[in-house]
Amino acid sequence: MKSWPSPSLPSPVSTTPTTVNAHDTARDRVVPVGTESGTARLYVCGITPYDATHMGHAFTYVTFDLLNRAWRDAGLQVSYTQNVTDVDDPLLERATATGVDWADLAEEQTDLFREDMTALRVIPPERYVGAVEAIPEVGTLVERLAKAGYVYQVDDEYRDWYFTTTRAAGFGEVSSYDRATMLDVFAERGGDPDRTGKRDPLDCLVWRLEREGEPAWESPLGRGRPGWHIECTAIALETLGESFDVQGGGTDLLFPHHEMSAAEAVAATGEPFAKAYVHVAMVGLDGEKMSKSKGNLVLVSRLREQGVDPMAIRLVLLGHHHLTEWSWTSADLDANVARLASWRAAVSGATSVDAEETVRAVRAAVADDLHADRALEVIDGWAAASSQASSDEPGARQTVRDLVDGLLGVAL
Repeated sequence: MKSWPSPSLPSPVSTTPTTVNAHDTARDRVVPVGTESGTARLYVCGITPYDATHMGHAFTYVTFDLLNRAWRDAGLQVSYTQNVTDVDDPLLERATATGVDWADLAEEQTDLFREDMTALRVIPPERYVGAVEAIPEVGTLVERLAKAGYVYQVDDEYRDWYFTTTRAAGFGEVSSYDRATMLDVFAERGGDPDRTGKRDPLDCLVWRLEREGEPAWESPLGRGRPGWHIECTAIALETLGESFDVQGGGTDLLFPHHEMSAAEAVAATGEPFAKAYVHVAMVGLDGEKMSKSKGNLVLVSRLREQGVDPMAIRLVLLGHHHLTEWSWTSADLDANVARLASWRAAVSGATSVDAEETVRAVRAAVADDLHADRALEVIDGWAAASSQASSDEPGARQTVRDLVDGLLGVAL
């Protein structure tokens, strides 16, 4: 599956290496992420393409774009995989409700997502992999798990294949949820704890055998389609290897998705799945939860249609730390439209102040658990001081332009 056009890739803004740190959910603390040299490996769970990109999506992918840029600024190469769940129940349900072919709906919404990411200057993943194209890898992985005794078929008319989740070493270490919480959240987020024939309510579907009217593909397990969690497990193992640096996504993916994916991988390989799990908080609207059911989604594409500069949207997103839930407001957008104008005026003006400390402070803020919110305040200070300066510091304006472009992803 094609990704989207890349903006000009950032070059390191300093020759001094920086260690990038981020909050690891599994250890509940900030830890170094990536490698000291060479290539850092990142897997971020992608969209299920049945609706347009809303601010929750955008916050997630801009956050991991910031991590990507921070690693590159530290002198690392980045190997980045993102999936797209282009066959799943929500997509099929939306297609049926709207009378659109499910594959056409997936392609249409994936194209719109790519357009939004291009507008927001998100560096595309090196590999953008659809669930459908990964079906051979899923089949191979499930066979491997079956041979190791981790997979079984339920005894009913459909005989779907399930993974014995709680047998996997380390199950529960990603989320640290107790069993009662797991059962509640599993039911809320697409799980089926009450399905008859399962050995344990927390066992998760890995291969759904064909139902009438649903898409299905041949496999050694029978004709059908993959479960959600096994899709990401298979894609990550195939493209990044048995253990990689960061698994990322929204906090709503922590359980069951990331927990189940990790359990499947450990059962198959005996190795930890990701070295760190980085999660991005939810985004609301004017103090309420943003959701499709409420009909209160703020869409990137709609704002773009209204003439909002995508760089102002990106600044809104960067202005909130990834661990903190927040709400989209028109006042926040207006403030960042004004911020963008002030920055552009500063880098194109006739006066400026020295930028050396600005570069140091911005790099330090981003490397410290991706605190772009603090980095924006540093640039605000430089822009304000430059507008009041009586002289021009040679090269300072271009230095700041390059810093904001390369590390924060904002084109001035």
